[in-house]
Amino acid sequence: MTIIYNDQTREFHLQTNNASYIMTILENEQLGHLYYGKKVRHKDSFQHLLVTGHRSNITYLKEGDMNFSLEQTKQEYPSYGTTDFREPAFQILQENGSRITDFKYKNHRIFKGKPKLEGLPATYTEQDDEVETIEITLYDELIQAEIILLYSVFKEHDAITRSVQFVNHGEENLNLLRAMSANVDFFDSNYEMVQLSGAWVKERHVKTRKLETGIQQISSTRGTSSSQHNPFLALKRPETTESQGEVYGFSFVYSGNFLAQVEVDYLDVSRVSMGLHPFDFNWLLEKGESFQTPEVVMVYSNEGLNGMSQTYHKLYQSRLARGTWRDQVRPVLTNNWEGTYFDFNEEKILNMAKQSKELGVELFVLDDGWFGKRDDDTTSLGDWFVDYNKLPNGITGLAEKITALDMDFGLWFEPEMVCKVSELYEAHPDWIIHVPNRNRSHGRNQYVLDFSRKEVVDAIFDMMAKLLHDAPISYVKWDMNRYITEIGSAALPAERQREVAHRYILGVYDLYERLTSVFPDVLFESCASGGCRFDPGMLYYAPQAWTSDDTDAMERLKIQYGTSFVYPVSSMGAHVSAVPNHQVGRVTSLETRANVAYFGAFGYELDVTKMSETEKAEMIDQITFFKQHRELFQFGTFYRINSPFSEDGNRTTWMVVSKDQSKAIVADYQVLAKPNPGFSRLLLKGLDEASSYEIEGYPGIYHGDELMEIGIQLDHERFKAHANFDIVEDFNSKIFVLNKQ
Repeated sequence: MTIIYNDQTREFHLQTNNASYIMTILENEQLGHLYYGKKVRHKDSFQHLLVTGHRSNITYLKEGDMNFSLEQTKQEYPSYGTTDFREPAFQILQENGSRITDFKYKNHRIFKGKPKLEGLPATYTEQDDEVETIEITLYDELIQAEIILLYSVFKEHDAITRSVQFVNHGEENLNLLRAMSANVDFFDSNYEMVQLSGAWVKERHVKTRKLETGIQQISSTRGTSSSQHNPFLALKRPETTESQGEVYGFSFVYSGNFLAQVEVDYLDVSRVSMGLHPFDFNWLLEKGESFQTPEVVMVYSNEGLNGMSQTYHKLYQSRLARGTWRDQVRPVLTNNWEGTYFDFNEEKILNMAKQSKELGVELFVLDDGWFGKRDDDTTSLGDWFVDYNKLPNGITGLAEKITALDMDFGLWFEPEMVCKVSELYEAHPDWIIHVPNRNRSHGRNQYVLDFSRKEVVDAIFDMMAKLLHDAPISYVKWDMNRYITEIGSAALPAERQREVAHRYILGVYDLYERLTSVFPDVLFESCASGGCRFDPGMLYYAPQAWTSDDTDAMERLKIQYGTSFVYPVSSMGAHVSAVPNHQVGRVTSLETRANVAYFGAFGYELDVTKMSETEKAEMIDQITFFKQHRELFQFGTFYRINSPFSEDGNRTTWMVVSKDQSKAIVADYQVLAKPNPGFSRLLLKGLDEASSYEIEGYPGIYHGDELMEIGIQLDHERFKAHANFDIVEDFNSKIFVLNKQ
């Protein structure tokens, strides 16, 4: 059993292979938290973990009782305004203006499997016995409302998921002002908070800070999960490293406005909260209506940050991503965007495709500029019909010619957007998100369609579905190139205007669900100005995402390193682009660009017709090498070794190891060359310590324990002579392939 209920003490003990999560019903019938951490043996009572007793200058819940106060009690789903002065998990406004509630334990049920969250992405099971779920119902008799707390335990995957449903059974309307999906109160605050933050073209940089008294938070109010802050945080002990020590991960399966915070109170208790951002949020619950929060995935590891990340990778690869492409290696592609931008015609595209095919590419992707009158970024978004001036044979004709080359064909869309210079906007100017009589901000000369309206989603679905029906399209790149401002909908009444941001995301999910259901064999890649919506919600519909618009190899080291904290290598779109790089102007070798891009959904984003014969020969070798090892690259166990976010930051090392430990690939990157450097070695991870390995291209046999404890001695002549390590240059990189003997 993964969920045990102690009937006498009214305790719930949730167990994965390596973690325990324990809670109890408190004396006021609310739900209390007792423990989350390394797995402990079950016993008849954990009540000694409850803190009670008199403490000066605090408020107590019951008159005459000087022992029980929520201020000093760790709780599962804390409420507002009843002796706990920390920020609550939820808040409900009632018709009389009150925000005070009293949700008491009503019942619970434990069952095999995991229910689907209606309209929302979430982890799932393929067999009911994979997961055990507990549903705990709390009830407020005065307002006749229920809160249903849902916990699902992935025993083998070492993860616990949480979400919450609110149900109004009463006669009066309720306004949900705050609705976190998870809350955890920890014993202490001796943690460092790890977050993935940045901006466009420098997404998901690893930031670490010591917890302090007060609130430390990350969030988005941009209408997307955003490049500024990813919907993830981790708490790690100060001594925790990549390979050892305690860490707790919290990942939000959602693509819109979110809040993730840690509040440390004067008693040194740390409260983690994660859910929909309460800023500018309100959800009206009329009689009989319910509201479901998105899911939080919690992971505990006592094997360091790598241990946490590997748990997320395995779970998200196999039980969040779905469909035909979930378990398949991804095709090597060429995307024309940085090669041509808007300046192309059919002849140019076909020439690029033919030469790409000769070099070993399997998929050609036509990016922005094929529709309406799209010669720049000022027009035509929303007009998803072909520009016959550029493509006289249409998308179908072009796609058929490319597939005749024995290549697959992919197409770019930006379905959530519209330009004012478009037939769609001319016909439906009220279909954009806007507030009447207020300025309408633009980004990239485009506006956001109101996907909270079903008729808008229907119209976009019809246009996209027609193209996907008519042409042999096997890949869709789904872009979203601006944040949402002036949030309002012409179709909703005043009392529901603060629902628009969430309803918009539900509309995006609905369009994804319909398209992926009707076209199950199409590989969808999510994109939002690169990595502005790289989140678990998107991964549910699209098994890979464009990691960043920044294709510079050195910048990608930080971006892909940070992304790997939560997201598997198979989910990261990673391309080799032309130099000087279009984002930072840096010139790096074709070898280094490929050595970085191998660790992802690999491809090229350049004009192959402009490459030299020497570069083409090198590209052939790169594609051949990647195809030989792509199963390992995309689905092997990933280890981070040297961090680009270290104090020096000049060295990055990571590696992938096959499930049976018979093969591994190690990548070592150097940003800047240094004069007369010290000795250098690579300490590897994840090998079979009792086996021996050969390193391709290098003499000698090495034991697994030797490679992990002593490492590869990069300064030894056998490596310097075979790998050109004596060449001093910036932006250098090396790949090592290990095979068990």
